[in-house]
Amino acid sequence: MANYNPYENMLHVLDKAAEVLGYKKNDYEFVRYPERELTVSIPITMDDGHVEVFSGYRVQHNTARGAAKGGIRFHPASDENEVKALAAWMTIKNAIGNIPYGGAKGGIKVDPHKLSQRELQRLARGYVRKIFPIIGPDKDVPAPDVNTNGQVMAWIADEYAALSGKWEPGVVTGKPLATGGSLGRNEATGRGLLFTLETWCEKNHKKMDGLTMAVQGFGNVGSVGALLIHRQGVKVVCVGDINGTWYNPNGLDIEAMYVYANSHGRSLKGYTEAGATIIPDMALFSQDVDVLFMAAMENQLNEKTMELVKAKLVLEGANGPTTEEADICFEKKGIEVLPDVMSNVGGVVGSYFEWVQNRTGYYWTEDEYNERLKIKMRQGYEDVLALKEKYKVTYRLAAYMLALQRVVEAQNTRGFLG
Repeated sequence: MANYNPYENMLHVLDKAAEVLGYKKNDYEFVRYPERELTVSIPITMDDGHVEVFSGYRVQHNTARGAAKGGIRFHPASDENEVKALAAWMTIKNAIGNIPYGGAKGGIKVDPHKLSQRELQRLARGYVRKIFPIIGPDKDVPAPDVNTNGQVMAWIADEYAALSGKWEPGVVTGKPLATGGSLGRNEATGRGLLFTLETWCEKNHKKMDGLTMAVQGFGNVGSVGALLIHRQGVKVVCVGDINGTWYNPNGLDIEAMYVYANSHGRSLKGYTEAGATIIPDMALFSQDVDVLFMAAMENQLNEKTMELVKAKLVLEGANGPTTEEADICFEKKGIEVLPDVMSNVGGVVGSYFEWVQNRTGYYWTEDEYNERLKIKMRQGYEDVLALKEKYKVTYRLAAYMLALQRVVEAQNTRGFLG
């Protein structure tokens, strides 16, 4: 998969969606290109006194529907193509969620586990200084992503305040409660995935109670999603993270795994449980379960792993975990895929709710937040399903079609094509 380009993968699906809708290239050509790509160099004085320079990226894919919106990840494999693809997926996701945002994404090429807390803070603040001209509550609103969290968002908000001369918590979402965060936001992506699976079960006349599931990835999305889904009666028999893959045919103790991971830096390293065994990582894909919950990184279901999959349903919590080749394979095998751009929208919808609260200065209860999230997630599912059934296509293609319709309509209504 050395030549895999996630942006090309996105374009192939986008072009298919346009074809089914009967769009000509002129109708949507603008969506195929990011509006702005910024690459920056961030020099940081490390704790031992030497200077290192890190590469950072911020891509604003499309702003026809509103301010750019998307997370920032700290990862050693982060590069321009990855960030471009993630930004485009955010455009699609925000349109499916029907929230007033366009798509953006950011990344810094770094292994954050090798940096001290002080070095991470310098890096986050240095990044903000470089991208400051293009972000803001009405321009571009970052959020957490892989290896970033509420603390990093708080540093970003503080650095933005230092540069702009005023405190504007709406410049970034996913903040701690003390700095303008929202109750419910931390669980929003995982809870949104629960609502997606619940809706799928209703549409297919199945009960959650008694379903079996395997989970790849146990960070915020994987651990929260698995915990909430498990509490609805789903038996999780297999969980894999970067440290290994745990298996228990009678069901793993997800409550215990959640507590362990969240008290060990979102890591399962060293976790043990009576009845659980460590199995090869690749064995996760071949589990004979009802649901394969993908919550790690992109490009995990590919030509090496797709033929192993026995699950009846793939639930995408990560961004871009399934390649186009794997999608075609699953369609032939009758495996349904609930795509990332529909299923994990809870995170950005939840961010939108935080941003609304920041802008109004009025904060909701957690129950209010979760109820509004449920309404948004179900509506997005219904909107995608309507196109899926009308055009007899997959969930992914229907999701792209819905997003493309909404972005093109916004662009045409605004009329600012050159």
